Amino acid sequence: MSQALVITVLNEAKTVGRLLDSVLAQALLPDEVVVCDGGSTDGTLEILEAYGRRLPLRVIRAPGSTIAAGRNRAIEATRAERLAVTDAGVRLDPGWFRALMDALDDPRTVAAGAFAPDPVGWFERALAAVTLPLPEEIPPDRFLPSSRSVAFYRSAWAAVGGYPEWLDYCEDVVFDLKLLAAGCRFRWVPEAVVYFRPRPDIPAFFRQYFNYARGDGKAGLWPERHTIRYGAYGWLIYWLLRGRRNPALTAALGVGAAFYLRRPLVRYIRRLGRGLPPAEFAAGLALLPVLRFVGDLAKMAGYPSGVYWRSRYRPPSWR
Repeated sequence: MSQALVITVLNEAKTVGRLLDSVLAQALLPDEVVVCDGGSTDGTLEILEAYGRRLPLRVIRAPGSTIAAGRNRAIEATRAERLAVTDAGVRLDPGWFRALMDALDDPRTVAAGAFAPDPVGWFERALAAVTLPLPEEIPPDRFLPSSRSVAFYRSAWAAVGGYPEWLDYCEDVVFDLKLLAAGCRFRWVPEAVVYFRPRPDIPAFFRQYFNYARGDGKAGLWPERHTIRYGAYGWLIYWLLRGRRNPALTAALGVGAAFYLRRPLVRYIRRLGRGLPPAEFAAGLALLPVLRFVGDLAKMAGYPSGVYWRSRYRPPSWR
């Protein structure tokens, strides 16, 4: 049975070579590699052309397409029945493709691969500790795979109408939920690892999480989570304005903050911060609560923007 790898790119000249080198290093090579380019102008296409001499590579162009539309165009262009999907800006573990393909034991199986941070420098290590669960933290029975690291049958993709092209972010979450509703089962494949770099600075991180939360609002995802976040910060504002003399409220907020930061602290101290010079380690440690706060601000700004978009444009119902 033929097997394909699907990738979407847009202005990835700095990273696409690393990704394709990791494809070449796979223990099992795909029969097809189909890349959909969303309109690159930075030399990405020329790099892809050079790799076409070493890979069974086909490049299609869809300028202006969303990542969801690009994935659908790339899948439509393949002849394979079994499909693995990843994104530009990553590198693949050598056993990634084989592990995903081996996990696809029937057409209703979705192979949920893992992803892991590939940070450079102390800032990216701290950001990875805040934003990325380690593979051992993933609950296999509740994990919704990122389309950085996933595989499925063409028939499953077709049964749910492909990726939702009206979404520019969180499209893979909606796709996952539609697959579950169609009777597919997710199989956690922790050995199928994709490595990717966190954002290099705070403005880029803010934009990333703003867009993720805006996608949640557009899709109507996780309203309870966002409501809890607004409520928690509402209590914090109340404490700052009027409640600082209330010992019970102060203690409750302190316990809540410690609970909220526990996982980033553990990830950083036990793994991601190890080996750093003492000054850089301390800087990253001090940055953890700041990054948590910035991420929350980005989510609280992005979500209502998405809800407004949803109320104005009334996208298709997907549930």
